Amino acid sequence: MTYALVGDVGGTNARLALCTVATGEITQAKTYSGLEFDSLEAVIRQYLKACDIEVQDACIAIACPVTEDWVAMTNHSWAFSIKEMKASLGLSHLEVINDFTAVSMAIPMLSSDDVLQFGGGDAQPGKPIAVYGAGTGLGVAHLVHVDRRWVSLPGEGGHVDFAPNSEEEDIILEVLRAEVGHVSAERVLSGPGLVNLYRAIVKADNRLPEKWEPKDITERALADSCIDCRRALSLFCVIMGRFGGNLALNLGTFGGVYIAGGIVPRFMEFFKASGFRAAFEDKGRFRDYVREIPVFMITHGQPGLLGAGAHLRQTLGMHL
Repeated sequence: MTYALVGDVGGTNARLALCTVATGEITQAKTYSGLEFDSLEAVIRQYLKACDIEVQDACIAIACPVTEDWVAMTNHSWAFSIKEMKASLGLSHLEVINDFTAVSMAIPMLSSDDVLQFGGGDAQPGKPIAVYGAGTGLGVAHLVHVDRRWVSLPGEGGHVDFAPNSEEEDIILEVLRAEVGHVSAERVLSGPGLVNLYRAIVKADNRLPEKWEPKDITERALADSCIDCRRALSLFCVIMGRFGGNLALNLGTFGGVYIAGGIVPRFMEFFKASGFRAAFEDKGRFRDYVREIPVFMITHGQPGLLGAGAHLRQTLGMHL
């Protein structure tokens, strides 16, 4: 059996695993603290030694832009040349891709057990797909099927304008615009964005906001111990819905809209009962157009590793 190395590298941790090239199955996943190693190559060597295995092919998904040979992480000191690392590790193939490219490439590999559906009909095979996720920032990608290949379309969709569509959202925009100038979607749909929503709600009422972290706001909202926090979390869900509906309109994503990222799974029951789906479909004359488009929450534990494996297998000539 032939294995390839796959990785999902963030600002704090590096997750590595083996991918069975024939099937895409991910096994022997291990997480390493990035703080304990001088370089990504050192982590990879440690992992391969622990697994007692040699590999010829590898794909690493990494949380930073990947445009040329030199890769420098945004939130970590690691930096490397793809060409040099490939030679040093004796690999015949090394792909380094953006972490959200990997998440999008995982989608064709997901089963019904790996997702939760929020409204809409069935996903239409081969139709365009959108994926977005709120975490430290707001990641966005699209996925299209062309000539028996999946092509991930990366971009910086998280930085489009925040588009309010209610009086309450207008007030939020006004408060945040006075603070930061250009108010992007990421300014409200992210961990820091949840804090911005809370602060704007309180400041609009001429009160002083507390200095809280995103988890403080989520906890108080779920415990129903702070009305401002509950309003902020409710608004977060609604704006997530509006934004997802915009992605669906942009590319006619009848293959589905997928939610990834670390924030929403922390308040799933609240999210299910929120105004998310109503806001997703709130597109005026195009309500009927988006009504059939399904939204899925990715619940798979390692979509980055799964997608890195899928990307690599397709690069090696396999059909997903």
